[in-house]
Amino acid sequence: MPHIQIQLDGTAVDGWLATISTDFPDAEFRLLATQLRDDGAFVILEVVTPKGDALAHRFENTPEVDSVEVHYTDEQLVLLQFRTSATKSYDPLRESNNVSLYPTILRDGWFSVELAASHERLSEYTDELVAADIPYQVLSLTQAYDSSELLTNRQWHIITEAVERGYYDTPRDCTVTELAESLDIHKSAASRLLHRAESRIVTGFVTGTAR
Repeated sequence: MPHIQIQLDGTAVDGWLATISTDFPDAEFRLLATQLRDDGAFVILEVVTPKGDALAHRFENTPEVDSVEVHYTDEQLVLLQFRTSATKSYDPLRESNNVSLYPTILRDGWFSVELAASHERLSEYTDELVAADIPYQVLSLTQAYDSSELLTNRQWHIITEAVERGYYDTPRDCTVTELAESLDIHKSAASRLLHRAESRIVTGFVTGTAR
């Protein structure tokens, strides 16, 4: 499944939370959980800052915050939860039916958002960002695989055995014959298993799908 990391400017849509973060430019805002609802969002937020009291006071006096509760504060950190009906920065996620991976980091007005979804869903998210006039940049795009989906159990077994015995080392420390003997199967069977497993790995890497 594709995994993307995007940085976006929350202040571009008058995002009140992003604006607060610009007033505390040295602080790191960590959104630990967000529950989007029809009438807004419920958020658990951790902020690394020595100005916890000032930050909590700012939330309490922000019109877009419907309610706020401080759970913990010390000289370096404040943990709070709040409810808001102003969710412009979240709307692209809602409209594209995506859920971000947590924590989402916010620094000085910029969100770092990570998503794991299909190419189509990720494309829908970036389309929504464009439609909302939210500037963004893609920091990374990777493809992750679940070995249990990409290979059968027998293919996974022979591939891991081949790696452990040095079959893929240069020069090789293990031949197909030796690999077959270690698995108590015929050489031709080992060769076919390796070929099919390697074919799936290469095809999955190139196309992004397993066959």
